[in-house]
Order: sequence, then C-alpha cells, then structure tokens
Amino acid sequence: MTMTSHAKRLVAAITGCLILVLGLTGCLRDPNAGSRNGGTGGGEAIADNNTVDNDKKVEILGAFGGAEKDSFVKSLQEFQQRTGITIEYVDSSDFTTIVKTRVQGGSEPDIALFPQPGGLLELAAQNQIAPIDTYLDFDAIDRTLVPGFLESARLNGRVYGAPMRMAVKSVVWAPKTYSQDGYPTNVDSIQDLDKVAAEIRGKGIAPWCVGFNADQSTGWVGTDWIEEYMLRMWGPDVYDDWTSHRIPFNDERVQQAFDEFGKLILTEGNVFGGADGVINTPFGDAMNPAFQDPPRCLLHRQGNFAYSFYPQEVQADLDNRVDVFKFPRYDGEYSGSPVLGGGDLAGLFNGNDPDAIEVMKFLSSDEFGKEWAADGGWLSPHKTFDPSNYPDETTRKIAAFAADADVFRFDGSDLMPKAVGSGTFWTGMVEWVRGTKSTKQVTDEIEASWPK
Repeated sequence: MTMTSHAKRLVAAITGCLILVLGLTGCLRDPNAGSRNGGTGGGEAIADNNTVDNDKKVEILGAFGGAEKDSFVKSLQEFQQRTGITIEYVDSSDFTTIVKTRVQGGSEPDIALFPQPGGLLELAAQNQIAPIDTYLDFDAIDRTLVPGFLESARLNGRVYGAPMRMAVKSVVWAPKTYSQDGYPTNVDSIQDLDKVAAEIRGKGIAPWCVGFNADQSTGWVGTDWIEEYMLRMWGPDVYDDWTSHRIPFNDERVQQAFDEFGKLILTEGNVFGGADGVINTPFGDAMNPAFQDPPRCLLHRQGNFAYSFYPQEVQADLDNRVDVFKFPRYDGEYSGSPVLGGGDLAGLFNGNDPDAIEVMKFLSSDEFGKEWAADGGWLSPHKTFDPSNYPDETTRKIAAFAADADVFRFDGSDLMPKAVGSGTFWTGMVEWVRGTKSTKQVTDEIEASWPK
C-alpha cells in the first residue's frame, strides 16, 4: 500500500518533533542556514516524491551514459550487497529536460545527479529537493570536501546539492619535452608564466595550444579562461558577485580580466594558429600539435578530462608523456591560489525515505567512487579520498591541485542564466578573439542580455 505524500510528511513532522523532545543530535544544521520561510526555497517542508518509502529500492536519474555509466554502476555494487538496497540508474542525454518533465508530471526520481548547479537550484526553489542539512552531517561533509565546493549549491542560505564528482579545470598540460627542455612546472604566478611563454616564443614555438571550436557550443573554452582570470585577479567574493549578477557583467574588473587574458591569447605568436586557429580548431584537437616532432605549441589549459582527446599512445603512457601543473595565481590584489572546476551534485527528491538517504550518504562520502577512479576520468570532491585509488600519478597530481587549493569555485558560465552562460558569453568570446568587437562592446552586450 502506497503512503500518500501528505501522510508521509505528517509522519516526518511527528518524528522530527519526537527527536527534538528526546534531545537526539541527528544531522548538524548548516551553520549559515537562512530563513526557512517563504516560497523561494528552503521552506519547512522536506521534499518528497510519490514513491514507496523503505522498500529497499532507489531510482537515480543522471546524465552520464556509456563507459561512465558502467563505472558508476560498478561503484554501487558493493554498497547494494552490503545494504540490500537495489539502485536503478536511469541515464538520459537530455537530462535537463527530462528531470523537469518528471517533476511537472509528479514522477520524480528518488535522486538526481545534476551536472550543473542551475537546474538543481531551480527545483530547490520549488521545494522539490531536500536541503542536505536535513539528512547529512553538514559540518562533517564540509570538512572533508574541497573548500568552497558547497557554495555552488546554496540557495537562500541553505545547501541543496551533495557533491559526488569533481572536475578540475585549472590544469596546464604540456608534453614531456616541456620539462625536458628546462621549462618550469612550479610557476608561481600568471606573470611568471607569461615570461616563460615569451622565452618559448623567442625560440620560434607558439607557447599556447588553444581551440574554441565546439560546433554549436563554440566559445565555451573562452569563458573558462575569463573565469580563471576573474577568480585569480579578484578572488572568490568578487567572482561570486559576478556570476550571481550582484555586479554587472561590464564591471571594470571584468573588463580588466578580459584585457589581461588578451595579453595571452591576442599577442602575436603566443597561440598556435593565431585568432583563426583558436576559433576553427576543435577544442579536443588543440593539444595535438604539442605531440608533433618538433612540437608546434607546448601549453594547454584545460580540464582533467583533456587527456581523453590526446593521441592513444599518449593516453596509454600518460605519466611519461605529459607534465601537468596548476594554472597559477595572479600577482595582484588577491593573493590566494584558487581552483576553477565543476562537478555533479546529487539532489534528494525523496526526503523521507531512509533508503534514499542511505544512498545519498554513500554518494556524498569519501568512500564512494573507488572503482570509478580506477577506471579513470573521475575525481572525488573530497580532500580525504584515498589518492591510491587513481590509476596514475598524473591524476593524483590533478586531484591534489584541488585538495590543496585555498578555495574551489564552480564554472561561472554554468552558474549564470542560460541566455548568458551558454549564449551571449559564448558568442561574445568568439567576437572578441576575432577582434570584431572590443572588450567594452562585448561586456556591454553580455550585460544587456542578462535576463531582467
């Protein structure tokens, strides 16, 4: 017999009161929790779908399929055997649309894995997703996570997404010939890296390998670069103000970030192929000239996934074929050393189901993902994850970039409204690199496009 949502909420409320009366500790509350009143997220009601509770069955909806799905399912096997909970993972290449459609139709999954915070927070604002402090020990998970990761899933003072996978974007890749020729991998600042680039350029080699082309998504690589500069030049607080539109997109500091990046990408001879090469080169092919003999370019700033586009012989011997180092800090107003990245955030739709809660606790723990890590292509968002689970030293280094960073911030364009983040920001980067529009023109037009 299926318990109605109303009855389930009543039972949950009575149970919660009993817990308070008995003085049990339970989960720690988010110390920064805001008001729980009002209709914009974080109300007293715990999100609840219409499935049966405590039936040892949990449905997870996510975006990743293929080999990633296989690795994810493999990472759940031991948990299912130990707990007796059966997990059904449903993948969709159109996740963003499907999850909204299911919510509108009243057929929410128990858990959904959001590749971007925006969709999660949109549903959290509708009280569809339970705040993590209602089922997790907030302080405990915050201590083990890369610092700042939870901020991407915060709405009105409460956090709604539990990180279960991390991407690190602040990685500089180079062929092994880079260090073999005496170039440094312990670069202290962007300004110092510019000096290294000038030395490489003086030897007739383009220092940087950059490709923006991604068919309908052309330009997203450029947005990552601006985000790197914004985060390093002005720090996480200004970065948050920018991505949330508390300061306008054409703020003077944003324009300065464009101009500083311009010194790298617009200086003649600094990027392989020049502006035309940047726009026309598929982002996955950008590093290929670095593996030629002799190399045509040397440095490639791209996420931890970049290696999957490199030649097969490089992928098969990654530690001996590439160098990696963290994109350095900027020597200026902000002195910290942050990391830009992304990740998948688990959202709980069934806040009263003990089985779904157990799955969420596992997905968000530093014990999850050992099998996926061994397969490659997956990073834990936890500083306390055992790095010996990673398949190579290159991946261990990249994981350490995030674990040792002062602060982690989510990809800015993923936090912005779609019209901007995957619209005018993308196209604006292309126009700016081509030189058809100035920094002021591009930032003014992006600002004007921000939804009112």
